[in-house]
Amino acid sequence: MPRTLKLSTIKTFMAITCLAVSAQAATAQAKASGGSFGLGSTDIGPVVGLGGIGGAGASFGGRFEHVFKALPDLANGLLGIQVAADYYSWSSGAGLFNYSIKYIPVGGTLNYHFKLDEPKLDPFIGLGLGYNIVSCSFDGNTNVGCGYDSALYFIGRAGARYFFSPKMAVYGDLGAGGATVNLGVMFKM
Repeated sequence: MPRTLKLSTIKTFMAITCLAVSAQAATAQAKASGGSFGLGSTDIGPVVGLGGIGGAGASFGGRFEHVFKALPDLANGLLGIQVAADYYSWSSGAGLFNYSIKYIPVGGTLNYHFKLDEPKLDPFIGLGLGYNIVSCSFDGNTNVGCGYDSALYFIGRAGARYFFSPKMAVYGDLGAGGATVNLGVMFKM
């Protein structure tokens, strides 16, 4: 069982790396459009989640967001739609009873981006819904329930990007729905 866990973790890491390389290649082809996240902006990137679920202390995942609407009546903010997916996995073994749990929350949020004078900083808040995909496997002579179910969940988060170049930003969010804290790098397309 531990060998399968390691292989699945390696596959997840490789998928995220391919996603990041693809985003960076697309970014290199795009025209530079300043350091801020404005109307029409799109970004994508990998994240690591801390404050896990169950026996998992961390997750690997990704974020994709597109800003599609200016909100001049709401302090000149912007509205974006974000899609997020994360992957948790943990296992345990105690002689006759071994189990493995895979937990994949996938969700979408509407994010309100605050208008600031500092173009490198992009703070936002978001609300949305997600769906947990849970898979459990057991070895041994027992038929015990998983304790985790696939189901809808509510997402509420606050976060920010800080652009250290016109096409690349550090990213962080915290809140409910998936990991407590997510940190990553976003590539502006």
